[in-house]
Amino acid sequence: MIWKWLGALLLFPVQMVYLVVKAAVCMVLPPKLRDLSGDNVLITGGGRGIGRHLAREFARRGARKIILWGRTEKCLKETTEEIRLMGTECHYFICDVGNREEVYRQAKAVREKVGDITILVNNAAVVHGKSLMDSDDDALLKSQHINTLGQFWTTKACLPRMLELQNGHIVCLNSVLALSAIPGAIDYCTSKASSFAFMESLTLGLLDCPGVNATTVLPFHTSTEMFQGMRIRFPNLFPPLKPETVARRTVEAVQMNQAFLLLPWTMNVLVILKSILPQAALEEIHKFSGSYTCMNTFKGRT
Repeated sequence: MIWKWLGALLLFPVQMVYLVVKAAVCMVLPPKLRDLSGDNVLITGGGRGIGRHLAREFARRGARKIILWGRTEKCLKETTEEIRLMGTECHYFICDVGNREEVYRQAKAVREKVGDITILVNNAAVVHGKSLMDSDDDALLKSQHINTLGQFWTTKACLPRMLELQNGHIVCLNSVLALSAIPGAIDYCTSKASSFAFMESLTLGLLDCPGVNATTVLPFHTSTEMFQGMRIRFPNLFPPLKPETVARRTVEAVQMNQAFLLLPWTMNVLVILKSILPQAALEEIHKFSGSYTCMNTFKGRT
């Protein structure tokens, strides 16, 4: 037994070196991309914002069918018509992902009317945009139900069939605020941190599940209606991401089976700084960058 333990101990650093080298090589050489032509893609919050751009990108890259979920029929209908004009079969269903019974009911309807979902994109999210003491209790609960618990319900509804087929991918459109919170968005930051932990646990849990994988995308501030009015102190140095860029990089990450993606790549520096700097230094960075007050001008969706 002791020899087996020693052998595993000696082999471990060799495995680590091999995996690091393999990752470096994959960054240089073009990886084999997942063929989307047989995939049915379900996008929550698919009627507008990043969700609409995700639908366009999946259609552009040859997805078989696209299914959109959301709460606003007008937006869903417009996006569905646009995707159909691109030559891709597209359907929409009214669904509030924060409502567990509604998620299960609509997931069953999708399976019966459209087919099995092989790629689930958890994109739906809301932001209240106020401090804790200024926040309405119902609004706080709404953020947690949609941004966090909604992913539990959609994943539970779609994952069992993916495991049976040994073919599936769970995608989470998260936020860099899951790793570095800001004042004035306590509901959003909390829900995204919970969502990130959910995806970390799920990704590890799928290691022994052949054919089923997960991708978590953590973008910087993106120029969509949801964060309308948010102001960064140095917009030329830290420009907001375009939603089409986030969508393109997300679909690429799915095709490359990339587990975690920070956008832009400079956000990796933020993770390192949070690991080594004292709290006082991090607070000064927040003040200097303007993230400490960036939500003071927040308006959100109108």
